[in-house]
Amino acid sequence: MPDLTPLAGATIAFDLDGTLVDSAPDLIGTLNVLLAQEGIAPLPLAEGRPFIGHGAKILLERGFAAQGHPVPSDRMPELFDRFLAHYGEHSADLTRPFPGLVACLTQLKAAGARLSVCTNKPTPLSLPILARLDLAQFFDSVIGADLAPRPKPDASHLITAVAAAGGRIDRAVMVGDAAPDAGAARAAGVPLVLVSFGYTDTPVAELGADILIDHYDQLTDACLRLLTACPARSGEL
Repeated sequence: MPDLTPLAGATIAFDLDGTLVDSAPDLIGTLNVLLAQEGIAPLPLAEGRPFIGHGAKILLERGFAAQGHPVPSDRMPELFDRFLAHYGEHSADLTRPFPGLVACLTQLKAAGARLSVCTNKPTPLSLPILARLDLAQFFDSVIGADLAPRPKPDASHLITAVAAAGGRIDRAVMVGDAAPDAGAARAAGVPLVLVSFGYTDTPVAELGADILIDHYDQLTDACLRLLTACPARSGEL
């Protein structure tokens, strides 16, 4: 059993979609409800996964365009409202934590780490998912883009999330799956762990993670390595 002492008082900030939870089935499912209402063929789940992570409007724009029906600008507000209304009722129908997540969060909390959710998803949409999946109990803060000065990849989002959890940015690690997470970590000078199973249109190996993991049973060791390498300050390994 490794020495978990370096985790005490550290803050581990997590992205939500594609990092903590596999939410693609409900996000693409909601997109497909709107496509069907417009008489357009559904978007295959595998094709839509890389469109996730940049907000619902981008998902709508890219999803409709991929099916050969770009959204006119004057229709976006209506489609966006319809998307939010449906998704809000179905955001945890098929969404599930990634394998090994609950055991990992349990271990991190037991070791004294503070945990935060740092997501570009609006907080009012994020909280119900965490609650329905019984994940809310683990987190000291949940900061969506609406509660941050600017969304990821801006450093202020990550800094706000860490502070809201009662942590220090020089004792933090960012865990994510895509370019906004990598950008926020680099801008804030925070070590970066990326997961290989998330949603990204840029190959995850090209995003410059300090450590890339394939399963949550690797995360505790990754955080220990990063926090031990930089015990009192953030920066490059």
